[in-house]
Amino acid sequence: MSARHDVLPTDGTSATLVGRVWDPETGGPRPVVVRGDLVHDLFPLAPTVSALLEDEEAHRRIAATRTPARWRLSDLLDAPDDGRRDRPRLLAPVDLQVVKACGVTFVDSMVERVIEERCEGDPSRARAVREALTDALGRTLDDLEPGSAEAARVKKVLVERGLWSQYLEVGLGPHPEVFTKAPVLSSVGPGSTVGTPSFSSWNNPEPELVLVVDSRGRPRGCTLGNDVNLRDVEGRSALLLGMAKDNNASSALGPFVRVFDDTFTLDSVRTERITLRIDGAEDGFALEGENNLGRLSRPFERLVAAAHGPHHQYPDGFVLYTGTLFSPTLDRDAPGAGFTHKQGDRVSISSPRLGTLTNTVGRAEELPPWDFGIGALSSYLISQGPGGRGHHG
Repeated sequence: MSARHDVLPTDGTSATLVGRVWDPETGGPRPVVVRGDLVHDLFPLAPTVSALLEDEEAHRRIAATRTPARWRLSDLLDAPDDGRRDRPRLLAPVDLQVVKACGVTFVDSMVERVIEERCEGDPSRARAVREALTDALGRTLDDLEPGSAEAARVKKVLVERGLWSQYLEVGLGPHPEVFTKAPVLSSVGPGSTVGTPSFSSWNNPEPELVLVVDSRGRPRGCTLGNDVNLRDVEGRSALLLGMAKDNNASSALGPFVRVFDDTFTLDSVRTERITLRIDGAEDGFALEGENNLGRLSRPFERLVAAAHGPHHQYPDGFVLYTGTLFSPTLDRDAPGAGFTHKQGDRVSISSPRLGTLTNTVGRAEELPPWDFGIGALSSYLISQGPGGRGHHG
């Protein structure tokens, strides 16, 4: 796990950082605020992160909280990811929010999705398809506005060349792709193991900015996310998207939600650069990449509006993966086969304003099963007293 100074944002002393800690004393999760190495329990203020962020003055109420520190961040970061519940550890920093995701929001990732589809899940064909598609486009798509007349013209050209794809539809058309990434409470947090199932042999991380949105559709903060993706599965058929995206520990979020306040707003992250580093545990492989949010093809507001509005509500709020620019193409094994995960890979996703989310890669089938769901959380909140606002210990 990363050292404390690496986990926190570069301006962490002035940031409003909300997380969640598994508390063995009370037998459940506690919302917390992180102040340097001190971690303060916010349960008396709000029993869930979802409820906390429904308050328009959440950042001021958090700042005014003076409960004694219950944990040290350095101790929480050292806690092993072994599924035990007799020691405190960091969890994903959201709880009742639905985990949604947008796809194909960058031109580079759009092209890679087309390649996956054309390869039908076979990575050995990726290079040839990539070259053919680049030749057919004959121009850069960086400045192309989705849904515009020029985007329609590009679509017409690709159709005539027999290269039209459903991925180009959501990348260039008027409507972005929005899907449900993971069930409520299933995401894992910093230091945990993310899962790739045994039936996949071509998979990758996707480093993303994740917006945390309240029930009224207002972004209240953001965090980092790893949208673990099975390229071979989705490449076989887009109808297998659920199988490619939603597996045991396939959604990682953290390390903390940075709550928007007077000095940190949605505008603060419009050009944030999210970096990715992968370190192989056994083969010495290393890969680095970057997700430049300044190259998003649609603004955050349009992505949120595609997920929430008169057509769809989220009573407990939602989180929204905003997509990735980064699709790893560096060959790891055979020439032309591109990148795929190996067990034990260490994946670090970082940005100056949000800190670092670090996870290792394991077999989804071999990880501790997800067994603390909405029913368990409800029982825990009831056990904590009237209104779920009981005291610890």
